[in-house]
Order: sequence, then C-alpha cells, then structure tokens
Amino acid sequence: MMTRARNAIALVLVLVIGLALIYTVSFSLPPFGSFPARNVGGRTIEAVGETYLENATWQTGAANVVTTIVWGYRGYDTLGEATVLFTAVVGVIMIFRALGREE
Repeated sequence: MMTRARNAIALVLVLVIGLALIYTVSFSLPPFGSFPARNVGGRTIEAVGETYLENATWQTGAANVVTTIVWGYRGYDTLGEATVLFTAVVGVIMIFRALGREE
C-alpha cells in the first residue's frame, strides 16, 4: 500500500514539473531565431548571436558560421572540451585493460 502512494506522489510530482517546464518554454522564451537586445547602462545593445551571424564569415574566412563559432571564436573552449573527452576515453580504456588483466 505504501509503495502505491509513493508511486502516485512521484507521478504527480513528475507531471507538475513537466507542466511547469512546458509553460516556461512556451511563454517565457523569445521566439526561435530571434536575438533579444540587452539594455546596458541605458543603451540598447545587439545580442552577441546577431553580431556573430553578421560578421563571422568575413572575419574568419570560413564558409560555415557554426564552424567559425566553434573553432574561431570559441577555440580555447573547444580545445578544453576535446581535452576532457580525450582524458575520459583514455581513462575508460585503462580501466578496461586493468579489468581484462585480472580475469
């Protein structure tokens, strides 16, 4: 009986959180593809995304805007992510090798 009540409470909680997320995404976010302007010190400044789209190809010479952003503007960030991924893969390989030797 107790597990049935616990399952019902969990289901209601999941539904409430799901509905809250759907409501937030539907009514609070700007429309897809729009870049909201920022108000800084009483001045309205364009969003960074709009600046990237307008200037990416001629600043870097790349034909693809996504590639320009990943490798040009966020190169160090991408290098860090690749390093973390490489380290994780090497760690998993080392664990599997150690487990293979024990058997």
